[in-house]
Amino acid sequence: MSIVTVQLGQCGNQIGHEVFSALCSDSRGTHGLCSKNENQSYQDCCKERFFCEEQSAVPAARAVLVDMEPKVIGQALSMAASSGHWRYSSHSHFCQKQGSGNNWANGYCVHGPRHKEAIMELVQREAERCDRLGGFLTIMSMAGGTGSGLGAFVTQCLRDAFPTSFILNHVIWPYGTGEVIVQNYNSVLTLSHLYHSSDALLVHENDVIHKICAQLLNIKQISFRDVNQVIAHQLGSVFQPTHTAGGGSGYSRNPLGDLLESLVPHPEFRMLGLRNIPQMAQSSLPYSTFSWPGLLRHLRQMLIANAQMEEGIDWQVRPPQPGSSIPCTNKPLHFNTSIANLLILRGKDVHSVELGSFQDPSLYTSWLNPQDAFTAWKTPRAFNKYEKSAALVSNSQFLLKPLDSIVGKAWNMFASKAYLHQYTKFGIQEEDFLDCFTTLEQVISSYTNP
Repeated sequence: MSIVTVQLGQCGNQIGHEVFSALCSDSRGTHGLCSKNENQSYQDCCKERFFCEEQSAVPAARAVLVDMEPKVIGQALSMAASSGHWRYSSHSHFCQKQGSGNNWANGYCVHGPRHKEAIMELVQREAERCDRLGGFLTIMSMAGGTGSGLGAFVTQCLRDAFPTSFILNHVIWPYGTGEVIVQNYNSVLTLSHLYHSSDALLVHENDVIHKICAQLLNIKQISFRDVNQVIAHQLGSVFQPTHTAGGGSGYSRNPLGDLLESLVPHPEFRMLGLRNIPQMAQSSLPYSTFSWPGLLRHLRQMLIANAQMEEGIDWQVRPPQPGSSIPCTNKPLHFNTSIANLLILRGKDVHSVELGSFQDPSLYTSWLNPQDAFTAWKTPRAFNKYEKSAALVSNSQFLLKPLDSIVGKAWNMFASKAYLHQYTKFGIQEEDFLDCFTTLEQVISSYTNP
């Protein structure tokens, strides 16, 4: 089944380009770790999922590019075309000249309704080019105006136009230090609207990715492109083909559907996070060896201690003892309770890996059977440059602190009516803000006592 990617705003278009580049270079690689047949079916599956074979020999990405300024889309189109390995379709982008001025209300109330018809026509056309549509992946930022405001509007339109299709929003969480003075308003408005129309939100935090670039990849002068390439690698590690549990010998038919079925058992819990291991500079790879038990021990501790990378994990954090009479509100400090986890393993000896440690009931909330809360996908084909690699997509308490912080900062601004006039002039009223705060307070409450 095919996935249509909708790239929204500057951030969404830059990351989208890196994602397709990563998918293309991985599927073209001739990894010697699996049979020729396995490699061929992997490549075929990747192509059907993300690319459309047209008359020309160069596959076209199944994507729609949307921005209110032309510059970034122009760059993405020309960089893809000049790669010679993939391209964007010539009629799959929509841009204007005026931008959204980092104002969510401008994107949602003005640009969205004004350009709805043109944007949805592009999406419809892209969907009709799929033999079997598996759903939509949107890529957007929360902090600005176009990605967040227009992104929330387009997601609602997707839900109305394709009521039975899966919609996964990939969302970039802004730097804590701030990129835009009103980023907390934009973030609260984005998250609350997406919570109503999306099936799940897959979140990457800029601060975390920045740390990975600095500490694991040893990049001295970190650019947005470095950050975007790490995000693209992590997304590729989830969406490239794998064999699902009980899926027989073929590759997964519907990655979005399988992912959401595994990870979202209840509509109150839609926040997904992603951790990858290993992540290291290309120059360090020849001197590194990895064993599955070692990788998974680190990954499990990253999960329960809520660490986003393998450096600096707190090994003191332990799951609560089974049978202990401690109420769930007093779980050990910093212990990250999971609703559900999906583990994706790629590479050598993958079918002999022991996964019992991820089925430990003490990792999970009590209302779900651990057998239902944990899923594993595997493929013997290595991903990118790693002989063995693992990705963990988890629905857990990982975002509680950042979410609480953003809502708190936005509320403080709202209470003093700071910058509110910038939103009311485009049609977002104080009651709309209050509705959004209520939605997110409910999300925080659900994740605090899952």
